[in-house]
Order: sequence, then C-alpha cells, then structure tokens
Amino acid sequence: MLKKAIFLFCSSLLCFTLQAQNKYSNAFLEIGVDARAMAMGNNVVGHVNGAYAGYWNPAGITNMEGRIDFGLMHAEYFAGIANYDYLGAAYRLDEQSSVALSIIRFGVDNILNTTQLIDADGNVDYDRITKFSAADYGFLFSYSRAPISIENLTWGANFKIVYRQIGDFADAYGFGLDAGIQYQPGNWRMGAALKDVTTTVNAWTFKTDDFEDVFEQTGNELPENGVELTIPRLIIGGGHFFELGEKFTLLAEADMNFTFDAQRNSLISSSALSGDIGAGIDLGFQDLIFLRGGIHRFQKVKDFDGSESLSVQPTVGLGIHFKMVSIDYALTNIGSGLTDLYSNVFSIRVLLD
Repeated sequence: MLKKAIFLFCSSLLCFTLQAQNKYSNAFLEIGVDARAMAMGNNVVGHVNGAYAGYWNPAGITNMEGRIDFGLMHAEYFAGIANYDYLGAAYRLDEQSSVALSIIRFGVDNILNTTQLIDADGNVDYDRITKFSAADYGFLFSYSRAPISIENLTWGANFKIVYRQIGDFADAYGFGLDAGIQYQPGNWRMGAALKDVTTTVNAWTFKTDDFEDVFEQTGNELPENGVELTIPRLIIGGGHFFELGEKFTLLAEADMNFTFDAQRNSLISSSALSGDIGAGIDLGFQDLIFLRGGIHRFQKVKDFDGSESLSVQPTVGLGIHFKMVSIDYALTNIGSGLTDLYSNVFSIRVLLD
C-alpha cells in the first residue's frame, strides 16, 4: 500500500508537469512561515506538524500532539518597508483526521500615488497625492488523515485561494491545490509535498480609469487583463530524531526542492528541471531551549576572471518551549540573491489539549 501511495503521488507530478507552462507567479508563497522552520533553512517537509504544516506539508497536521494548535508569525523586510504576516490554526477532528486554516499576507503599505499630482490646469498640487497598498494574500484550507491500513503514514491536501491587490488599480484571484505525504516509522521522518498540483491560475483585472490619461500623456503602455500560471513544485525530505543522553535531543533533516519553471541557478540546472538541496538541525536541551541552523540555496557564482565558485546561504535561530507555548526566532534571508539582506523573524506557537 505504501508503494502504491508513493507511485500515485509521483505519477501525478509527472502528469501535471507535462501540462504546465513556464510562468513565475505567487512568489510570496515560497518565502516560508514559522521562525523555527526558517532557522533550519526551510528543511522541514519530513517532520513538520500542526498548524504550520498547513503551509509546508498538509500531511503533517494530523501528527500534532494536542487537539488545537495555533501559529502566529511576523517579519519585516527591506528595512521595514514590507511586512510579512502569518496566522494559522489546526484542529483535530478525531484520531485519524485534522483540519487547518492558514492566512498569509505580504504587503507594502503607504505607497504614494502621484498619478493625480498635476491638476487640470497643469499646476502641481501636493494635496492630490494619496496613498495605497500593494499586498498579496494566501488562504489555505487543509485536511489531513492517517489511514488505518498503513501505519505511520499520513496524507493531506490544501485548497488555496490567492488574492493580490495593487490599490484600486488592479487585483487578481487565483485558485490551486497542494498535496503531501509523511511517513514516520520510529525516529525516522520522511515526507514529500507537491505544491500547485493542478497549476495555480491567477486572473488579473486592471482598472485603468484613474490613470489611463496619465499613461497616455507620458507614453506608457496600458496594462491588459491577463492570466498568470504557477506550475508544480516538488519538495522531498527525510531526517532522523536522536536522543543524546538524558538532556539533549537532535533533529536533523535534508530536503530536495525541485522546480519545473525553466532553468534556475541551482545545483541541478536544466531547461526542464532545476533542483536545490538543503539541510537543517534542531538541537534541544531538556525540551526547553533549542539552537537551530541550516543551509540552503546553493548557487554558482561567476567571478570577474570567469572562474566559478559555489555559494550557500546559512540560517540560524533560537527557540524557547515552555509547557504548551513555543517562541522562536530566526535570522534568515528571504531572497534568492547573494546580496539580499537578512531579516529577523519571530513566531509563536500555542498547543492546546
């Protein structure tokens, strides 16, 4: 049964990849959530559980320890210009199944709108300047189940709604599905997540009434309504939980991230498939204090003399777990470039019986 489940999972990937088109979209849903996961370099698909699993791998929701799980995260990027927030909750329906809801927002607020700066008489009027926000929203509705027929196996799926807004100028709606499995025999942690299984489609609508005249006078091309496609992405990972004496524990995991949206600068790089590898550790002391670290985003860097070298982006973090509350911190880089600034990420998790 386990082999059949894995076969069907991989077959669905092949089927949808062959039908996909190359188009970047919804990049904000690739940043990640949970400071703990980010401190481990986003290498958590095999062991993540509870509310945060709704984002990383919906199969892990049922593996949470309590009956109700809440997660909250906030981060600021680019010196506070952009805000990134997450709110999630998971609820156990019974011993075999759970549901979860995740809400994600990435936005830049208080952007100056100067399209009406000059009045009808050609005068500059600063009172005509207004402000707007450009924000992306993701809503994930998750279901997870542990089948009785296969011990230590769980599967899950997300139905997600994407809403993207640029003030009153444009907005887009998108719909998609994610799927995942986890297999955790003993202290082993293995899992796989297939993002945007059926290809997520975003339909953009532009409202040009407020800036059509300005664009024509300045020689700018008016945007047209269109569609963006987010094609499937596969993450496979595995790890192990170690008990180091009576006081220390260690959780280590390595993940592979495969993309199919044209060639990327990664370890595996081709026009059909690109792949990156990462690894993370979580060292705990008496289930109270945790020290974490990770590496990911391997890239080939070309120097001025034409020689190439391999670079990697590290991540670090700390965590405190007291009874049913966990507070986590991560120092991580959300961008894909080597010069992107690192950001401080904080998250809270509350688990209730």
